[in-house]
Amino acid sequence: MPLGIRIFLVYALFIGLTGYFVLSTVMKEVRPGVRQSTEETLVDTANLLAEILREDVKSGTLSQSHFPAALKAYGLRQPGANIWGLPKNQVNNRIYVTDAKGIVLLDSSEDAVGQDYSRWNDVYLTLRGEYGARSTRSDPNDPNTSVMHVGAPIRDNGQIIGVVTVAKPNSSLQPYVERTETRLLWYGAGLVVLGLLFGAVLSWWLSHALRRLTAYAQAVSEGRRAELPHYRGGELEQLSTAVEHMRTQLEGKAYVERYVHTLTHELKSPLAAIRGAAELLQEDMPPGQRQRFISNIYSESARVQQLIERLLNLAMVEQRQGLEEQVAVPLAALIDERLSIQSARIERAGLQVQQLIGPDVTVIGERFLLCQAFANLLDNALDFTPVNGVLRFDAERIGARLKVSIFNSAEPIPDYALPRLSERFYSLPRPDSGRKSTGLGLNFVQEVVQLHGGQLQMGNVEGGVLVVVWLG
Repeated sequence: MPLGIRIFLVYALFIGLTGYFVLSTVMKEVRPGVRQSTEETLVDTANLLAEILREDVKSGTLSQSHFPAALKAYGLRQPGANIWGLPKNQVNNRIYVTDAKGIVLLDSSEDAVGQDYSRWNDVYLTLRGEYGARSTRSDPNDPNTSVMHVGAPIRDNGQIIGVVTVAKPNSSLQPYVERTETRLLWYGAGLVVLGLLFGAVLSWWLSHALRRLTAYAQAVSEGRRAELPHYRGGELEQLSTAVEHMRTQLEGKAYVERYVHTLTHELKSPLAAIRGAAELLQEDMPPGQRQRFISNIYSESARVQQLIERLLNLAMVEQRQGLEEQVAVPLAALIDERLSIQSARIERAGLQVQQLIGPDVTVIGERFLLCQAFANLLDNALDFTPVNGVLRFDAERIGARLKVSIFNSAEPIPDYALPRLSERFYSLPRPDSGRKSTGLGLNFVQEVVQLHGGQLQMGNVEGGVLVVVWLG
């Protein structure tokens, strides 16, 4: 299972369990909280009524007072209130009054007048000077029919002469409880979903960052050029820096070993020729023969110098992981500059040069490397183009890429050599001299093209050879 999915699953499990426990705890507290607030209101109401009814209960004129009519009118009222979006169109409180023995003197429902309520806790405890309250079901089998009763003592000179009880059915509170529970569920579910989305984004970002580092390490291990992922601070930046440091240390060591071996191998032949010619020059010989050996020393030393310069250029490019600058380079001007440098050689061979690249064609890249690459391509084409041959440069945009074509009228490249043309130190004999080059030119070109996100293609076409450089 991918690391990102495992991180997300652990995070989702944590969020889910936390959300469940928090929501379940809060949901369990909603109903008791509403009832506690209601009970507190009932306590205030009962105590207020106890003070209002004290004189009538003391004098025994409660039934003849205006209060029974007021209670009846109270029961018929329709408040028409809108409480936080919930309508309230009837009153729900029941009020009854008992004497000091618990006998009901007045009942707003007119059902219990004359009955003995002294056994009910709201009356029983209040008459004893304690806080009297109870919750009783109208239907013993239906918990939704429970009614809260809160009693308050009616006192005369510190003596309890009666009890007034205010009762409220819990069913009248149910809409508020359900609304609160529904909102909590929606808010809780929303927070859980947001938490999961955040966890998904965090897991994706972390796994994506690790995948980039993995891809970079894989590319480096396979010898491919890759750009080091960059991160802003934290452990990922430290890991990225450590991976890059390890790469440079390992690559540097292997690179030096490989190039020392290669350079040693390639220098053996010209050094042997120079040494042999020098030994022969120490002896007496005809001037013509002496001049031939001197020429051999000069040509072989020039070959060594060229080999070293090209190896240095190739090493510089191979060690690069990206371009140091990216500027718009006019391609036509660059090609014209290379042709101007080689003008004497072109005129001497009587070549027909066709430069068909428009002045508005540009390529984004590093000018110095592009100059070196096209100089190598031109030099290679001139080596194989016969006298009075054709050399043609062309370019066209295909989508977002630039296709640069270099054609020269030459003998077809042998089939066995086609896949090895850009291989390091592989070279074909030149038609005019039969000698091979360093075999580093096309390899250098390929490295430069790859640095620019492009591709190098070489093949035979009708009448000659075509080199195509794709640049991104």
